[in-house]
Formats: sequence, structure tokens, C-alpha cells
Amino acid sequence: MTVTIIGLGLIGGSMALDLKTKRFADRIIGVDRNPEHSKIALEKGLVDEIHKLIFAIKEADLIVLAIPVDGIKKILPFVLDHTTHQVVTDVGSTKFEIVETVRHHPKRACYVPFHPMAGTEFSGPDAAINGLFSQKVGIICDMADSEQKSLERITQLTMVLNMRLIFMNAKEHDLHAAYVSHISHLTSFALALTVLEKEHNEKNIFNLASGGFDSTVRLAASSADMWMPVFSQNRNNVVEVMETYIEKMTLFKDLIASDAKEDVTRLIHEANQIQKTLTHFTWNNKD
Repeated sequence: MTVTIIGLGLIGGSMALDLKTKRFADRIIGVDRNPEHSKIALEKGLVDEIHKLIFAIKEADLIVLAIPVDGIKKILPFVLDHTTHQVVTDVGSTKFEIVETVRHHPKRACYVPFHPMAGTEFSGPDAAINGLFSQKVGIICDMADSEQKSLERITQLTMVLNMRLIFMNAKEHDLHAAYVSHISHLTSFALALTVLEKEHNEKNIFNLASGGFDSTVRLAASSADMWMPVFSQNRNNVVEVMETYIEKMTLFKDLIASDAKEDVTRLIHEANQIQKTLTHFTWNNKD
């Protein structure tokens, strides 16, 4: 099988690496508008060849769009226009606006909207790693609009990547992604800006940063090119989540300002329940 991966950053590069290692693909063609990314991807053996988009589409059996979501929305109709037998998927963090763009496309059935819930704060082909997707959740959206052959191919892909597959509609996906993924990045960006504004001594930041700070602010290193389009496409859900988050922060602020120890303790105990929820879910889905 020949797989074309459009976008050779962290996600596209890591997927290429796994698909080569696990022999899902006999040949991987890379497409990237950044010549340096293309060069690195070839040097690291992430892809076998680099080609222009049209050639890469025609040669492929499976096409993966692994570029920022605004790019996916723009290029997906073009890719479908030029497919014949190919299965097409994307790995974007938003889905509804992308799906709506091709809802009435005559080749819509060839396309499977897919979101692997995996990543790091790093970007580019140098960040590609084996096993990035292992034990992570993969989400297929609006499966009824995709043909069986295409669904089977993407299901095979998730199995090779050792992912746990679930199904959602695109609207539902974007809402839940806002709560569990998009708000985490916004929180990290805001915390980083707060610390940089209030603490001008870089040495103090380095000396006092503990494991908790490191893990919370880690996502602040994420790429603006990737996340700005995500926030834009999912802005209604993201703003709703931010409003709730701000309400909780304001509540903590008011209670701490008035030294309401019992109420702050109660809120912390309520927040502790999230770990029980995650532990319970992990245990019940460990296989």
C-alpha cells in the first residue's frame, strides 16, 4: 500500500514512522510546503519520497491530511476532487467546520474524519517519535457518511497504531474536545503569560519551577500555527468552556480573598473527584 501524508510535523511524521515500522505501508510519500521539513523527513526516513500534491494524490491508496485545521478545510475539497480509488482522512483537532466543507461533495464517502487524541508540545518532523499513538483514543466522526471500504481502512490504521477507537458526530466531538483538550492549552498559555508578566527574573522561574508547574505549563510551548486555527474553528465551544473556567477561577479568588478556608477546602475536595473519574474510566477500558 502507498500512503501519502500531507504535512510532515509531529503528527504526520510520527504516523509515517509507525506505519513504516509496522509495515502497514510499503511506500510513504510526503508532501510539505516547508522545504526544510521535507528534507528532515527524508533524512530521518519518515518518508520514502517527497512529491508535489497532485502526484502524491494520484499515487496513493490512503491520503492523510496532517496539517493545521484551517489548511485541512481549504485543501480537503481539492484532494477529493482528484481522488479515484483513494481513501482520505485527516487528523485535525476540530471536525464540524471541516466536515461541513465537504458535506455535499460527490466523493464525500471516500473521506473519514479522524482525530487521534495524541501529541506533545513539540512540532516539526524532528519531534516525530515511535509509539506516539499507542494506547491513545482515536475518534471517527460521522461514520454513516463514509463508505464501508474507507471505514475499514481507517479502522485498520487505528489497530496498527494500537489505538482505542470510538465514534462520535462532529458537533459532539468539537464540544468534548473543547473541554478536555482545547481548554488545557488555553490554560497553559494563560499561566505562562501570567508568570512571565509577574516574574521578570528568569532565574527565579527556573529555580522555583517544580513538577507541578512544569506539567501545567508544558503545553505553552505548543505551536501557534496549529492552535490558533483550532480556537477559531471551535470558538463557540471554546468560549463557552472559558466562561465556565473563569467563573470557577473567580469563585476561588473571592473565597481565598475572604479567607473562607472551609469553602476552599470543599471546592478542592470536589475537584479531587476528577482523578477518581479518570481512574475508573481507565480501569474499565484497560483492555
